Amino acid sequence: MAERFGGKYSPDGAKRTSHAARPPFEGKVPARMGARINLLFIAPFLLLLPAFWREPVGLALSIVGFAGLMLAAWLTREGVKAEDAYNARNVARRPAFPRKMVASVLTGTGLAIASYTLGGSLVNPIVLGVLGAGLHFAAFGPDPLRDKGAEGMDTFQTDRVARVVDEAEKHLAAMRDAITKLNDRRLTARVDGFQATAREMCRTVENDPRDLTGARKYLSVYLLGARDASVKFADLYARGRDPQARADYESLLDDLEQTFTARTERMLLDDRTDLDVEIGVLRERLEREGVRAR
Repeated sequence: MAERFGGKYSPDGAKRTSHAARPPFEGKVPARMGARINLLFIAPFLLLLPAFWREPVGLALSIVGFAGLMLAAWLTREGVKAEDAYNARNVARRPAFPRKMVASVLTGTGLAIASYTLGGSLVNPIVLGVLGAGLHFAAFGPDPLRDKGAEGMDTFQTDRVARVVDEAEKHLAAMRDAITKLNDRRLTARVDGFQATAREMCRTVENDPRDLTGARKYLSVYLLGARDASVKFADLYARGRDPQARADYESLLDDLEQTFTARTERMLLDDRTDLDVEIGVLRERLEREGVRAR
């Protein structure tokens, strides 16, 4: 969809740059293994095309094998996404379903089924299936198999933080999905900027779970309201492109970003104050024990 050019010196430039602009790729990393995953979606067609010259049973086996390989490719892509999200967080629960490992099994099974010929030996399909599963596992590795928590945190604290952050991530994803449907790059970038700010609070809570009590309202209630407002705005704006509705929504994002930024800075300041207190107490103990720094 065409988009009107705008910038600092455009007629509405002041309105467009009312918030503190973030770099467009801040907080984003390139997709891992993108070429490998794309190849997984392309390769099964090499098995499907010759299948139409096989006997009916062979055709059916090739189609079943093709379906298994495509499902394995999809599971691999989702598994890599889940692992990236797991690695990006300091506190996270392991994926509930081991997508990549199941994809390895499906890859081997699909290759074995597609290569089997009626009345033929089972040796070649089994060998091909084992090789396929092994190569897939070697290329993409296993799924995370254990929960990840900050050092010194017990399981209860880890679970509390992980639940709140998981809920916050779902609200942020729903916000972006709603705005992305409008095909408006500037609005999408604006939502991305707010998401980066909200995720800074998430990382702060993960680093120090004591901040969870003060941040819970922001990561649950406020983000839930932001999600609902985004969905309603997207529905309204898609029908009439009302400029006032857009201005109100952007103003809401500005207010939310300022609020989240202020709260995160306050949490970091509290953490620094706690550190200063700990350092002061330790120095007093050292002085009482007659230890002097040289």
